[in-house]
Amino acid sequence: MQRDLSNEIQKLSIPERILLVEEIWDSIARENEAFELSQSQKEELDRRSRSYKENPSQGRSWQEIKAEFLKTK
Repeated sequence: MQRDLSNEIQKLSIPERILLVEEIWDSIARENEAFELSQSQKEELDRRSRSYKENPSQGRSWQEIKAEFLKTK
């Protein structure tokens, strides 16, 4: 079964595989309510949040980056 699944995954384009990984990760996150960020991850998120609040016009949303990536592949 695992070999069949692996073969099917290889048939997908890279953007399709990335979307599959995102879907898998989201399903794991939903099921694992106890998922904890490390202190360094929390600090990085805080840093990024502050940076965004100070300069909201800089950077791009995940939706913009994802759309650009999928369009170029």
